[in-house]
Amino acid sequence: MAASTSAPAQTRLADIAQRLATAPDEWIHRVRLSTEERWYERLHQDDDHEIWLLSWMPGQSTGFHDHGGSRGAFAVALGSLREHDLAVERDLAPGDFREFGPDYIHSVTNVSTAPAISVHVYSPRLTTMNRYDLVDGGLVKLVEERADDW
Repeated sequence: MAASTSAPAQTRLADIAQRLATAPDEWIHRVRLSTEERWYERLHQDDDHEIWLLSWMPGQSTGFHDHGGSRGAFAVALGSLREHDLAVERDLAPGDFREFGPDYIHSVTNVSTAPAISVHVYSPRLTTMNRYDLVDGGLVKLVEERADDW
């Protein structure tokens, strides 16, 4: 289940996300659940890419955002998530993944009644992310976040 599979680098990122999502022994002890906000932790970073682990309580969402020019992929490890990429909404179950190029804008939400966990991989590492509001005329940029913000 991929947004694009044309770029080998993107496929490599999806492979990393999928491998980790199916290896909970490597990360389950790190997971925290927070009803206040989505929990996240960077598991790895190097000059090529970075890996994040996220937990989602019911109703928690990213809102519409991009990845500041980074390519990426994410895989659902536990629970389910809904992704909205302006063209379509899709429900993702454990084992499902999405990969995307540097101009991709989407929103991810836990619309279920149970927690969810996902693994995210970005290349190059995230340095900025833009947040958007969806209005009748399309997307309106709200703010640019920098790596120092997270």
